[in-house]
Amino acid sequence: MLVNTSGRPEGQRAHLLLPQLKENDTHCIDFHYFVSSKSNSAPGLLNVYVKVNNGPLGNPIWNITGDPTRTWNRAELAISTFWPNFYQVIFEVITSGRQGYLAIDEVKVLGHPCTRTPHFLRIQNVEVNAGQFATFQCSAIGRTVAGDRLWLQGIDVRDAPLKETKVTNSRRFIASFNVVNTTKRDAGKYRCMIRTEGGVGISNYAELVVKEPPVPIAPPQLASVGATYLWIQLNANSINGDGPIVAREVEYCTASGSWNDRQPVDSTSYKIGHLDPDTEYEISVLLTRPGEGGTGSPGPALRTRTKCAGECGKPGTICHCISGC
Repeated sequence: MLVNTSGRPEGQRAHLLLPQLKENDTHCIDFHYFVSSKSNSAPGLLNVYVKVNNGPLGNPIWNITGDPTRTWNRAELAISTFWPNFYQVIFEVITSGRQGYLAIDEVKVLGHPCTRTPHFLRIQNVEVNAGQFATFQCSAIGRTVAGDRLWLQGIDVRDAPLKETKVTNSRRFIASFNVVNTTKRDAGKYRCMIRTEGGVGISNYAELVVKEPPVPIAPPQLASVGATYLWIQLNANSINGDGPIVAREVEYCTASGSWNDRQPVDSTSYKIGHLDPDTEYEISVLLTRPGEGGTGSPGPALRTRTKCAGECGKPGTICHCISGC
């Protein structure tokens, strides 16, 4: 591909599309590029995209600003996407409005690893509860040096910066990335990226699944009441958020807010004991799904009162005779 930007307004685009590649083993895409300008200004921007399984184009995986090179330069793409998945490499030039040439030549698919760029191993999907950190572990074969750029690239979601890199041996390292304070908007596809002096390494896409902790839609129901106990039905079959439910708790407090308590529950009904007579309580149910941060907010509260201890009007009665006593 040769792009002559002379006489072209800013923002025009030229594309060179490789055939869809369905590779079974480690390989390297090798290409040469050239940028020329008599005025010594950048004639355009050169981008490279990797589109997987006919999905969205996403962001560039490699680019140069288009400053004149005056000689042919070599770059390589270490793409870790394998059959049954397939991908397509797209070269793009965006004109700057200045005169010059940008060229791509000798694009080759080589049946061996890249020599100057690490290859990522397969990364796994990650599931977290909303509000937690999602950590992606990216293992790579090759070396990383100071000056390499590592990041986690997403499709239509925010990129994540590098958390840390750990070298496990002379030919392997692990890069960790955190998507912090996750929300449903962070759910989607991510891949590991490394930009080296020689090119760029790209992992497969992994899915980030963000689950909302469950919250009951309705308050618990009162089954029976005594002077020192309240028997409730949890009434927590309908929820907002995600399951499965692995734990249930009952939270209760005095309506005055003087104290509160929380107890685990292993059935759909629960007897709250050792309460004060003739006292108003608020009772809520909390639900938990798997994973850190899986406990949702308390559901709607049931507000009810214990009975008097004794009969109204008789000696020893420790509460006033009021409606419901």
